[in-house]
Amino acid sequence: MATHSSHKKITLRFYPYELQLKHTFTVASCSRTTTPGVQTKIEYEGLIGYGEASMPPYLGETTESVQHFLRQVDLSSFNDPTDLNAILEYVDHILPGNTAAKASIDIALHDLYGKIQGLSWHKIWGLDKEKAPSTTYTIGIDTPDIMKKKTLEVAGQFNILKVKLGKENDQEMIQAIRSVTTLPLAVDANQGWKDKHLALEMIHWLKDQGVVMIEQPMPVAQLDDTAWLTAHSPLPTFADESVQRLNDIRKIQGAFSGINVKLMKCTGMREAYKMMMLARQLDMKVMIGCMTETSCAVSAAAQLSPMVDFADLDGNLLISNDLFKGVQISEGKLLLNDLPGIGIEKV
Repeated sequence: MATHSSHKKITLRFYPYELQLKHTFTVASCSRTTTPGVQTKIEYEGLIGYGEASMPPYLGETTESVQHFLRQVDLSSFNDPTDLNAILEYVDHILPGNTAAKASIDIALHDLYGKIQGLSWHKIWGLDKEKAPSTTYTIGIDTPDIMKKKTLEVAGQFNILKVKLGKENDQEMIQAIRSVTTLPLAVDANQGWKDKHLALEMIHWLKDQGVVMIEQPMPVAQLDDTAWLTAHSPLPTFADESVQRLNDIRKIQGAFSGINVKLMKCTGMREAYKMMMLARQLDMKVMIGCMTETSCAVSAAAQLSPMVDFADLDGNLLISNDLFKGVQISEGKLLLNDLPGIGIEKV
């Protein structure tokens, strides 16, 4: 008599979850007080892996599009949730784009895998958690007085601050922050500078103000201008909007000093790791960034942080309704725990 093979089920569940921001968040293009999100969980044999999609408006994904994508994911043909490559290749080919939706599955699978193995991902990758850097803390564009207030609110908690620029009053913003702190600053221009000569003048001025790096100084379409700027810049330039996924890195090689890897842009941890390895091979610097996210996606990204030059993992600190406890900040430095998977506990 033929015996029926037992088929252990991998189950995907998901639900929308809106992130509430502590402050109105303003970048060069828009302002908002919430960020739409979708929480995922993948269950197998009594274990749960948690994941998340965060969709800031400029990325083009919505709660509806993410849920539409996730409804098309059928994991029933897979027996083994630790076969990450096979599952994530399948997920990536369901539809083009949808990178945050794909990241929500990637993160949940990595969390589940780590829990099955009983190991955190920094250990699986052989990374030294003591090498996790300090994270920047972002001061969003605002009036000079509010920016001073935001800076003073976090005095003594961080070793480096990040400032969003790209408007007409950039110098005024920096001067406001400089009036209340001497900490090193990272600057994200969010494609806000259009003239390479003016951008270079601004970078020289920023260097004199204690700025240590510039993210996405010019629009994506102005790659030649960016390459010229990087060649002349006294500060390293990092591609953010100009690099989404692994295949983009070679296209911008030489135009930037480094890349900013974000799980929501690149489909998650698996591809983020590959991007960092390739960037290092090409002698480029690496930073890890995030969107406004719960400690789920931020802790997933933090597993990679011992590999980077700069970390911008403060997205969970900007929200008031976190669902998880994960990576901590101690005196500005990322403090990774040894919990299996991505290092989170539900709160």
